[in-house]
Amino acid sequence: MFQNLPTSVLQAGAIFMSIMIEALPFVFIGTLISGVIEVYITPDRVHKYLPKNRLLQIIFGTFIGFFFPSCECGIVPIVNRFLEKNVPTYTAIPFLATAPVINPIVLFATYTAFGNSWRMTLLRALGSALIAFTLGILLGFVKQDSILKPDREAAHVHDFSDLTGWRKLFQALIQAIDEFFNTGRYLVFGCLFASIVQVYVPTRILLSISTTPLAGILLMMLLAFLLSLCSEADAFIGASLLSSFGMAPVLAFLIIGPIIDVKNLLMMTSYFNSKAIIQFITVSCVIAILYTLLIGVL
Repeated sequence: MFQNLPTSVLQAGAIFMSIMIEALPFVFIGTLISGVIEVYITPDRVHKYLPKNRLLQIIFGTFIGFFFPSCECGIVPIVNRFLEKNVPTYTAIPFLATAPVINPIVLFATYTAFGNSWRMTLLRALGSALIAFTLGILLGFVKQDSILKPDREAAHVHDFSDLTGWRKLFQALIQAIDEFFNTGRYLVFGCLFASIVQVYVPTRILLSISTTPLAGILLMMLLAFLLSLCSEADAFIGASLLSSFGMAPVLAFLIIGPIIDVKNLLMMTSYFNSKAIIQFITVSCVIAILYTLLIGVL
């Protein structure tokens, strides 16, 4: 049956399956963590461990991702659950921006992909942290509106304190499964779109557009968004493009990809309001462009 299909369709199907297989474990892990947070962690317990100073809370959100070995595929449900537990947006959103980049697995992958280069690894981590810190400052001191969709904002916090032992664990699994299927539908559409782009958008056209550093940076950011690669594998793709585009565009590719890609953006639409998403994308892109342009000059 499949042998009668065009080669391009088969290729798109294979890429779709590869992205899904790569992303699903991380989405599953993310939803499991989300379920545990929902059942076992109360708002009071969350605030007990948060710094009291607002600026320190922003810094905390920016760097706590180092201890979460997850890519961007599973981070959105975790952030949503933190927000529902009344974690400040200026702590949760920096975590969303940096967790897929500064965790040890991604840092080691970047270090290895670029020939044991600490410079590229640190520049990538620094760029991600700069975006996260900027988002935190804006959310903490400039714009303090809610970023959740109205239905998410109205959702009440469940009390599972009366549950014990296996019943509590079972409830956490129920929450995780519900979150998994809610998030999974957006993941499917995101992976499908990314696979179609990889097959039907010729790479030679993209290469011909990159004539200036700014054009190269913008192009690589767009490519990162469309390809929707896992942050634990994108460094190897970026390294292969280094000779064609140069350091600054590839750095932009590595920084913006884990923060904004197709599947991640579609998952965000399930939780965050449109205004917040647009502002998140705008700030992230502007900082990434300025940062990589500066690195390209130095």
